[in-house]
Amino acid sequence: QVQVVESGGGLVQPGGSLRLSCAASGFLFSDYRVNWYRQAPGKERELVAGISSTRGTTNYADSVKGRFTISRDNARNTVYLQMNNLKPEDTAVYFCNAVGLLKDFWGQGTQVTVSS
Repeated sequence: QVQVVESGGGLVQPGGSLRLSCAASGFLFSDYRVNWYRQAPGKERELVAGISSTRGTTNYADSVKGRFTISRDNARNTVYLQMNNLKPEDTAVYFCNAVGLLKDFWGQGTQVTVSS
């Protein structure tokens, strides 16, 4: 059974940090590129960061460069998104997306709220 489960969201003050986790099971995780997306109320879903399957090449949206870091641990079938210096505009539901050659899988999302 395929599962992609995000965790680590919550309420944090501006300038604070959170680490999101994306844990996968039921497929060969190491063969899949993994992206983090986010969707704020009333806005379209946007790509935040991505990491390739083998070399671990990363890419980031301009809005998060220098603040967010994506990494993966294929032995644990997990991808992380370290988010530092969070801003109110980072408030959104964050989704993990595992992308393979023929299939892709989504998690249910985790809420991140940045507010004082």
